[in-house]
Amino acid sequence: MLQQNRSLGEQAIDKVAEIAIASKLDESETLSVTVNTDPGQLAQGEVEAVAVEGKGLVMQQDLRVEELQIHVKDIAVNPLTAMFGKIELNGPAFGGARAVLTESDINRAFNSEYISRKLKNLKVTVDGQLRTIDVKTIECQLLVGKIALNAEVLVRETASTEKIYFTAKPEIAAGGWAISLQDVEYPENNEFSPELTEALADKAGEVLNLRNFEIEGMSLRIQQLNVEAGLLTLQAEAKVEQFPN
Repeated sequence: MLQQNRSLGEQAIDKVAEIAIASKLDESETLSVTVNTDPGQLAQGEVEAVAVEGKGLVMQQDLRVEELQIHVKDIAVNPLTAMFGKIELNGPAFGGARAVLTESDINRAFNSEYISRKLKNLKVTVDGQLRTIDVKTIECQLLVGKIALNAEVLVRETASTEKIYFTAKPEIAAGGWAISLQDVEYPENNEFSPELTEALADKAGEVLNLRNFEIEGMSLRIQQLNVEAGLLTLQAEAKVEQFPN
């Protein structure tokens, strides 16, 4: 939300930056960019802070995030281009980010063409034999502290359809770029093929890779996650190497 006492020059830079980021998205319900600076700071190549806040953002692979907030401070920029609203960074800038994905967002991702391609022609060793599987359907539920997956997979060699259901605890993967599913549990001691379950859990982790939801030039590194009924909230470190233009 823009402050009322902001100058027309600052608001103009905000709008240019907002249009630049919007150009990297397929869709957005709301999007605002606030660049905190003044002409004196810009002349010295300094920007105090940039805040990006959006809701209902759809990335270019039809991947949607319910809420995304990015706040970056102490940014060194090219003063000549910044005076005309074009922010060129002289080096990477760091800050914090918060992303909220709904259960619907994650299921939309699973059913997107981009992710669906990754769920076909999977090579899995089952009972000592190499099998080719296609994930026909997959549905995710966000529970308190857990994620549940319900899927049907086709084993091509036998033309059989296997149903798999399990819950798992999401954890931050090494490096903080993605989420892995650990501590798999089956309902009523009904264990499914561990090889198929592992393959499905791995692919689900790829869907939850935060890099799928990044804006060009901005990378996010997960520091904390929280799962509650219907919502997945991620706190992350934001690194901005290039501002969209």
